[in-house]
Amino acid sequence: MATAFPMPKLGLTMEAGTIIKWVVDDGAEVGVGEVLLRVETDKVETDIESSGAGRLHQVGVVGESYDCGAEIGWFLEPGEEPPAARTAPERDAPAVTNTPPATTAPAPVTVAPRTGGRLFASPNARRVAARLGVDLASVLGTGPGGRIVSQDVELAVTRPQPPAQGTASSALATLAARSLADDIGIDVSTVAASGTDPRVTRADVLAHVRNLLAQQVPSTRTTGTSSPAPIQTPDHVIPLTGMRGTIARRMSESLNTMAQLTLMVDVDMDRVVADRTRRRGDDVVPGYTDYVVMAVAAALREHPHVNSQVSDEGIAYLPDVHVGLAVALDDGLVVPAVRHTDQQSLVEIASDTTRLTTAAREGSLSLADIDGSTFSVTALGMFGVDGFTPVVNPPNTAILGVGRLRDDVDWADDGSPIKVSRLTLSLTWDHRAFDGAPAARFAQSIKANLESDKPFF
Repeated sequence: MATAFPMPKLGLTMEAGTIIKWVVDDGAEVGVGEVLLRVETDKVETDIESSGAGRLHQVGVVGESYDCGAEIGWFLEPGEEPPAARTAPERDAPAVTNTPPATTAPAPVTVAPRTGGRLFASPNARRVAARLGVDLASVLGTGPGGRIVSQDVELAVTRPQPPAQGTASSALATLAARSLADDIGIDVSTVAASGTDPRVTRADVLAHVRNLLAQQVPSTRTTGTSSPAPIQTPDHVIPLTGMRGTIARRMSESLNTMAQLTLMVDVDMDRVVADRTRRRGDDVVPGYTDYVVMAVAAALREHPHVNSQVSDEGIAYLPDVHVGLAVALDDGLVVPAVRHTDQQSLVEIASDTTRLTTAAREGSLSLADIDGSTFSVTALGMFGVDGFTPVVNPPNTAILGVGRLRDDVDWADDGSPIKVSRLTLSLTWDHRAFDGAPAARFAQSIKANLESDKPFF
């Protein structure tokens, strides 16, 4: 019997994956553990192994995004047909016709919601539904395996009102066609039969839906919060897809949902500079950011309200400290996590950050590397930046920006100038989670940990 091959959930925060390419041909015999395809999540690209054995029937389309758990393929036994073939329409869907849509004024339609079962919808469809106020349970999916795509949502608010209950259309139509037309709120009498059979079939209804989508989508997409057209003809356009699209979406969500503020504090780094100079002959020489990461981890243990996440239930204090380190790439950035940072020595932190940074730039990070950070650190000091306003990385409630190490002047008790090494730390936090005074105390703890007379272990 056919076994479903779903889009796997590879991490706690993974919601969907986009198919980059199928490594194995459609119809090939595959075994458990064999790499079948490559998928892009919102953070990394990774190979997906087979969870079953048999003849592979591909459902997922390259370039399309699928929710975790959505069927992207089937494992079939010899001679077995895929489930899609067993539930196909009465005949092949006809070509899209020029049948004009009903002249009834468009009006929102309420369709009987699904009963039971999981609701499969693309991430973009969910975003469009939220923007347009459409209940996804009332939308009929026309994507692979009945998956709801964004065009289905757009049609749900533009399709004509169905006939009143109790009034049956006189059009000749199969039972399957009438059932489908009723489900999506279309008068079956507006659908043209396409074959030698004078009856309207289910395939005719689907073709009619596609025709409506083709006519309605352009006008629908001109409304809403679309960005203005370029004021000049661009030399090049970078699509907001993949990593770039994910960054754009997450940063917009971060600023739109959080009450973010930033404070800055200067830290004297003379003791850190001296300690790092002393270690220059060691196998592992920590970078200045490694010292900051260690100081942050200790401060998070002292101030558990910062190691938190805002959820529907309230402010969740997280028991484990996993400090994420932002790594810039050519096409964006990733934030791999140093696991259990507060339990690691300075040398262990330095080794971990070196490994994660190298893997990020080589594209070999695993989902385990980038999943579950509870606080983030980002550095722009290498670009000559002192202070800046980093944006909180959801679902964290705070992020620390690290500026450049610079020569500065302090004053001795007798009023004489003293040269010091100094850098600026920029703390952005979500005011929903904690207020300004606790944020300032947290920043002061980081400062104290870096300026302390205690040795760095």
